This record gives sequence, structure tokens and C-alpha cells, in this order.
Amino acid sequence: RGAGSAMSLRERSPGGAVVVEAGEDAAAALAEPGGPERCLSLLPWDRFSAWLHCVCVVGFDLELGQAVEVIYPPHSKLTDKEKTNICYLSFPDSNSGCLGDTQFCFRFRRSPGRKVSLRCFLDQLDRDLPVYLKKDPAYYYGYVHFRQVRDKSLKRGYFQKSLVLISKLPYVHLFRTMLKQIAPEYFEKSEAFLEAVCSDVDRWPPPIPGKILHLPIMGIIMKLRIPTYRDKPGTTPIVQNMQQVDAQISMALPTVHEVDLFRCFCPVFFHIQMLWELVLLGEPLVVMAPSPSESSETVLALVSCISPLKYCSDFRPYFTIHDSEFKEYTTRTQAPPSVILGVTNPFFAKTLQHWPHIIRIGDIKLPGEVPKQVKVKKLKNLKTLDSKPGSVYTSYKPYLNKDEEIVKQLQKGVQQKRPTEAQSVILRRYFLELTESFIIPLERYVASLMPLQKCISPWKSPPQLRQFSQDDFMKTLEKAGPQLTSGLKGDWIGLYRHFLKSPNFDGWFRSRQKEMTQKLEALHLEALCNENLVFWSQKHTEVETVDLVLKLKNKLLQADREQLPVKTDTLKKLQTHINDIILALPDDLQDILLKTGTT
Repeated sequence: RGAGSAMSLRERSPGGAVVVEAGEDAAAALAEPGGPERCLSLLPWDRFSAWLHCVCVVGFDLELGQAVEVIYPPHSKLTDKEKTNICYLSFPDSNSGCLGDTQFCFRFRRSPGRKVSLRCFLDQLDRDLPVYLKKDPAYYYGYVHFRQVRDKSLKRGYFQKSLVLISKLPYVHLFRTMLKQIAPEYFEKSEAFLEAVCSDVDRWPPPIPGKILHLPIMGIIMKLRIPTYRDKPGTTPIVQNMQQVDAQISMALPTVHEVDLFRCFCPVFFHIQMLWELVLLGEPLVVMAPSPSESSETVLALVSCISPLKYCSDFRPYFTIHDSEFKEYTTRTQAPPSVILGVTNPFFAKTLQHWPHIIRIGDIKLPGEVPKQVKVKKLKNLKTLDSKPGSVYTSYKPYLNKDEEIVKQLQKGVQQKRPTEAQSVILRRYFLELTESFIIPLERYVASLMPLQKCISPWKSPPQLRQFSQDDFMKTLEKAGPQLTSGLKGDWIGLYRHFLKSPNFDGWFRSRQKEMTQKLEALHLEALCNENLVFWSQKHTEVETVDLVLKLKNKLLQADREQLPVKTDTLKKLQTHINDIILALPDDLQDILLKTGTT
């Protein structure tokens, strides 16, 4: 799809690690038997690094408190700050009282300045993902399986340990499934088992979007498909359970990243539309929950409710008072930041009292009866975490009128004992249609900022996109607004005005701007290819011809570096033009130009 899709550039970084710029052809080759060997030389642990940064074991030391006991593979690098964050985020707060096994996830800032050996190749895979699944290079996810059981042989009286997967990938369902398979056995067998798990992961194929992947883990094969940006939003291709092979058990994962949406929103489902608005607008939100499991699930559900839009602000599925950003996020000297925090410590009820929107949820259980409607409460009524669960504390007035239909549909599902998966599908489709109705008018207007193709001249720089004008956009809403696809009434104009000031608009618009600028560069390349460049060079001086050759070489490098959406034939044609022009020049110039790479 990009200009470099037929090109494969391989080089060695100064540290000796292989850096691969792999296009779609290379990615496809990696998925086939023997593909990696044909396509690029992967170093030990490169396959592992495509999925995980490392695996940590966090235990409780009577003198030190929480401590990282094991990091695997041993060469994995974590800064002291990262280790401290992992230590505190891998254990529930003491008030949570989580006995037995508990799973949850957290997200924390990476320390800057780390080099990645397989960066270019992984960037290529990232390009094919939907925008909301793209990696954020500034953050890591931690996927936790925590065990707390009584043990009289220990001084503390309890065995407390967490197995933690650290990854850049937001594939919560995949890693939760993996932990369910490996954690119980790890707690029994310890280090050697962990080494075997990591060796299994180092044999996995790369996380290529759109391919059916088979991932073996300790005698079980997980079968899954990572979505691509080409997938129609709201559709999930079914991964069929395969036949058992060699007595190995296989399991098909219906999703790699989705949470149980209905289960998460069940405590507050009378307020789902208002919560959708708050997330869309990037408003500061706190989820107060009894345990990290509930807080992380709910934060992830909130972030996903504006899909296919990407939530562009920070979000922390589980946040503690020991977090390195605690002071930054709880200060009263400035307005609360655009962030969603999931917390469990009662201390936060006091610390975050000044935050404008607070959701209080209890233990997430699916209702056997229809939940009763709970009114939105004023913030001054929030005194402690013991406030009534299932409440939303805010003075926010929604812009749109409430959609009673979705509430009735979900209530009916509860009465009819409809499976939670089916309820989640209904809810996800509702959020998707709401988000698409909102974003389509913006997409339509931004597309109109693209210059016409007839304005593209091979002999001039590509034309610029026209400026985004809020007034011009608002004028389009009268005839081409959300009313074309949504029956919801309300102050859509006010919602758009608020959204245009939000980080989510800024992130969305930057992404669209980049795509359209690359499209213009690609069209400019095609225009150049359609010219008789050799004929042009014969009519101009040697200096002008050399200048043209250098500019064309730079264009080819740019096409490969930025993965411009150019056909492979176009690139080959341009290379032929360059070669023909060089061959028509004197021998001394030919030698210089054939050796010149350009920047």
C-alpha cells in the first residue's frame, strides 16, 4: 500500500542489531514457513520483542516492600523509575482485599531515549493497524496476574506475588488469556517454567494485522486475528476453532483487544451517552472502584467507546498514590488534565474531589434484574469511596438528548437473560453508530480541503492543504450534519465547538493532515513519472539536470521512508527515468551521480 511496499532496506545499526525496513511483502513473507529467514535475519529474542518487552515477577519483601524479583529475558532493560512504577502498580491497594487470583492491567510512561533494534519493521506492522490500536511509543502496558493466599509458613501470613507481562501492545484480551494459561502453573513451578514460556513467545510469528496467527504457549495454541485499518468498523472476522493437531489443545480468541463492554458499563448504563460525550471531549474523568480489576476494565471500556476514533489523551487503567505522575495529576494549582484515571485507594476520594467528573462503581456483577435508574449526583455529595456504587458525580449537562431506545433495548436483554456477549455487541454497535454520525461531517469537510488533482504540476512543489476553518465547517452542518445518519436531537453544534478544542480533535486532525499530505506527495510523484524527463533534461543545462536527478532521488527515498501510497510500478518507472537521465550525461558526472545517495 505504501511506496516502499516493494522495497526492503536492510542495514546494521551502530550497536550491531539488525534494523529492518520491511514493507508489506516482507511482512507477508514473515507469516509463511521459512519466511523470516528469507526476508530478514532475526536476532535471538527479536520475535519475543515484537510482542513483549519483558516478563516480571513482583513479590513482597518484609523489609523492602514490593520488589521486582525476576526480569526475563535477563538482558531486558528497565530504568529504576520504570521498575518502581511496575512494583507499585502490580499489587492491589491493601484496602482492595483481593484474595485468590486477580487479573488487571495498568499503563505507565516509558523513560525516554531507549533504542529499539527492530523498530522499522514493527513500524511497518503498526501502519496496517486501525488508529485506535497503534502503539504509543511513550507508554508501556502491564498485564498482571496477582495471587494472594494464606500461608502460615510465611512471616506475613500470606503468599503475595504478581506475574506481569510488559508490552507496548494494547492487546488486553490476548495477554489476559495468556496469563490465565501460564500464571497458575508458574506459581507452582517457578523460574524454569518462565524461561520455557518466553522461549515459546520467541517462536511466535510477528503480530501481522489481518493474518490468522497461531501462537503456541505451553502446550496450547491460541488462534487469533489482529484487526487492520481496512476492516469495516464494527465487524470482527470470526476465527474458527481449528481441528486438534498432535493432541494439542487450541483456542480461538474472538478478539485481541476488546473488553466485555456491557459488563463494564452495567453499573452506570443509564449514563452511557453522557459518558460517551465526556470521553469524546477529553474531559478529566476518575473511575473509583473497589479493586484494580474493576477500575482497569472500566477505564479500557471508556477509552474504547469512541472507537473508531482514537482516544488521544493519557489514560491509566489503574493508578496509585505511588505513581510517578501522582503529583502532576492531583495538584490543585491548575485545572485537572485531560486524562482518565482508574483508582481504588479511598485517599483519592479526598485528593481528587476537585475533579469535575467522577464515576463510582462497585463490584462488577451482571444484574439478574433490571438495574434501577440512578440520578447524576452533585460533586459536593462525594465524601468517600463508600458512596453509593453505580453513581456518576458531575455538574456536566449533556449536549445531546438522551437516547431512551438503547436503554430499553439493554433492559429488555437483562429481562430475557440475553448473554452478556450479545449485550456487548448491541452496546458496541450503538457507540460506533453514534461516533460515526459525529465524525462523518468532519471527514467530509476535511476531504474538501484537498487541492484538486489538476492543481498538481510536476514542475512545482506539491500544493498545500487548505486551512481548516471552524466557521466554514459549521456552515456545512446545516445540510450535511449528523442528522443525515442519526435521529438524536440536541445541541450538535455546541458538541462540535467543544470537540474542536479537545485533544481528540487535535490528534484526529493531525492524522488526517498527514494522510492527505502524503497523498499529495504521491500524486506529485505520479505526475513526475508521466513526464518525458529525458527530453526535459536535453533542453536544460547540466547543472539543472544534476539538480533534477538529486531531487528525484530524494523523492524516491522519501517515498520509501514515509511509506507513501504509491504503486510499485510508479517507483520503478521513476528509477528508470533517473537512470536514463544519468546515462545521457558525461562519464565523470555519471560516476558521481550513480554513487550519490542523497538525504
